[in-house]
Amino acid sequence: MSAIAGMELSRSPPGLEAEYRTIFTTDSLLFLHELISTFDAEVDQVLQLRVTRKNHLYLSGDLPNFTQSTAHIRRDPTWKVQPVPPRLQRRHVDVGDLAPCDTERFIQALQSPAQGIQIDFDDGNCPTYYNQIKGIYNVFKAVHNLFPYSVPLPQAPLLMLRPRAWNMVEHNMMVEGREVPAPLFDFGLLMFHCGQMLYENKSGPFFYLSKVESFMEARLWNKIFVWTQQKLGLPLGTIKATVLIENILASFEMEEILYELRDHSAGLNCGIWDYSASFVNKFGHRRAFMLPDRSIYVNMEKRFLHSYMDLLVQTCHRREALATGGMVALLLPEDQQSDSYRTVLDTVTRLKLLEIKAGVDGFMVYDLALIEPMQKLIQLHTEGDNQLHKIRTDLTVTPDDLLSIPLGGVTLPGLKYNIAVGVLFIDAWLSGKGHFFYRGQVEDSATAEISTSQVWQWICHQAQLEDDSRVVSRRLVTELSKQVMWELSSVGHSVRTKQQLQTAVDMFLEVVQKRNYPEFITTYLSQDHTFLSSQNKGQMEVLDKDVHLSKL
Repeated sequence: MSAIAGMELSRSPPGLEAEYRTIFTTDSLLFLHELISTFDAEVDQVLQLRVTRKNHLYLSGDLPNFTQSTAHIRRDPTWKVQPVPPRLQRRHVDVGDLAPCDTERFIQALQSPAQGIQIDFDDGNCPTYYNQIKGIYNVFKAVHNLFPYSVPLPQAPLLMLRPRAWNMVEHNMMVEGREVPAPLFDFGLLMFHCGQMLYENKSGPFFYLSKVESFMEARLWNKIFVWTQQKLGLPLGTIKATVLIENILASFEMEEILYELRDHSAGLNCGIWDYSASFVNKFGHRRAFMLPDRSIYVNMEKRFLHSYMDLLVQTCHRREALATGGMVALLLPEDQQSDSYRTVLDTVTRLKLLEIKAGVDGFMVYDLALIEPMQKLIQLHTEGDNQLHKIRTDLTVTPDDLLSIPLGGVTLPGLKYNIAVGVLFIDAWLSGKGHFFYRGQVEDSATAEISTSQVWQWICHQAQLEDDSRVVSRRLVTELSKQVMWELSSVGHSVRTKQQLQTAVDMFLEVVQKRNYPEFITTYLSQDHTFLSSQNKGQMEVLDKDVHLSKL
């Protein structure tokens, strides 16, 4: 295929020639070229705004607050978001973290009783060229009813498409001599090939927007939506998007984010690990913001996270927008009669009841076996399709609430757990996977981000272990990393995967020993020569499913 003028595109990965030809047509490339050319400069502006805001916080020592210049938006009680289509109004349980390149799991989710599926090109996906093309093509097949035993769109779970976030670039396409913003690559191809069909079947196009940090970024997305709908002949407001509030700065601008997207908003989503990691990202050098051991002291019952969830629900429902909770990462044991099965289900039930009582309209699960139990739970404790009627007029969330770091220290098991998650995520990434299973739950870039950034921060502030008063230092983390590698490599890895695991340990140590923590671990990984060279070799060997990391 000849490149469009001003555009360069890498060749098809081996084995995906037909998919490549389907996705990269002359018309789709022309559309992508125009989309990217139109908005590339504005993408640079919002990314520069991120740098400016972070530098200001670092140099001034200031703390974020609700912006005075937009107070009129927050004080105006009259504006609401445009009502969402009927099928979006009842999304009690979605499947989360579904990397669409995983064809088998994708088909299973399509045949499940879930109301929606988070088609995840971001947190749960490793963006090799192979994975991106395979994933976009699988969405194309699902939308056009091309899978065997397909469920037609009107009956299938809604596809909630989640392009990569602004921190990522697509290395395999260049427009006007520059690598393209990854979210525009993903969004443009998904809309071009699937937008009209989803609209005709009253099933979309619906999106999740990751890692939005300000209302200016929401404004940019809104402009992209308007432009795209005009180009594709879709009515204004057809596209609906749920913004994931994954950053402490965004929590101070939730109303403004809804306002900017009010014609295209499907609401807001609250999670836990990306949001918690953003505290390290923005305030990591300040000892007062040192997060304690996440496995013990960081959960949605803590003041800073509970306040964030309460404010998100209150903000959404005031504006008649849907508020969704985070994803259940725990996996149910296969034996339904076992004590461990009951323990996991009880734990999930307790945590999700907290969100339901706070007023969320739905949430996500990774394990398909949790769909029906969680649907029954939310139906038992709510009435109707959602909880939009539940508006907390008695609630006031202050900056102090949002910035209140929980008390607690660092434990040796917590430190080792964070090291293991960080190492295993890099190991999975080098294998072409964006998530993995460990100790009975799914881990992805969000948990890798909080795990790795915490280790970096504990080294930075020389935190003391509660167990024996040792200081978390480079030397201690290096020693523990060797222990973790020995434990991980003793469960059946081949020589090749042991070598890869050693590479993952080395890369992990490089990240946590940096003077300044990278903006995102995925940015570090996607621009590292190891990752780029692995793309050229095609899909690398994936860890054998029989390794049973969950038993460690």
